[in-house]
Amino acid sequence: MEWNYSLFSYNAFMKEYMAKWKYRGDYHLGFAFQDAIRQLYKEQFSFLKKDAVVVPIPLSKERLHERKFNQAKMLAEFFPLPVKEILGRKHGEKQAKKSRKERIFSQNPFFITETLNKPVILVDDIYTTGTTLRHAAFLLKEHGCSRVFAFTLIRG
Repeated sequence: MEWNYSLFSYNAFMKEYMAKWKYRGDYHLGFAFQDAIRQLYKEQFSFLKKDAVVVPIPLSKERLHERKFNQAKMLAEFFPLPVKEILGRKHGEKQAKKSRKERIFSQNPFFITETLNKPVILVDDIYTTGTTLRHAAFLLKEHGCSRVFAFTLIRG
């Protein structure tokens, strides 16, 4: 992964906002980030032109069923680029339930459903240790992506 850019820092306000949006299913709260993400794209990622695609970090089928939506996909759709859901995720313990050490040394939970020979912006909601993004980026690069950048809404 080339680098990650995060819009916000994790604080008490963002913790509560994320709980309402992500865990209590208030889908529409996500639209509050739309304009900021579009502006961020112009400032940080526009050098990629229209060659790049946006790849959201996936949820497992079980977690998607539980939450009803993928917050990373919602964020990805705010970018003015095509969104490709080419990663899948094996079901496992929630990242929030793991210790820092467990996160860092976890096995890659992702699999790829198609190869892509383009630059990618990986999108996730929260960057804690970076392990999730590194696992996904490794798989994308291994399957033909020339460059992988990342965007996370919040840095923990």
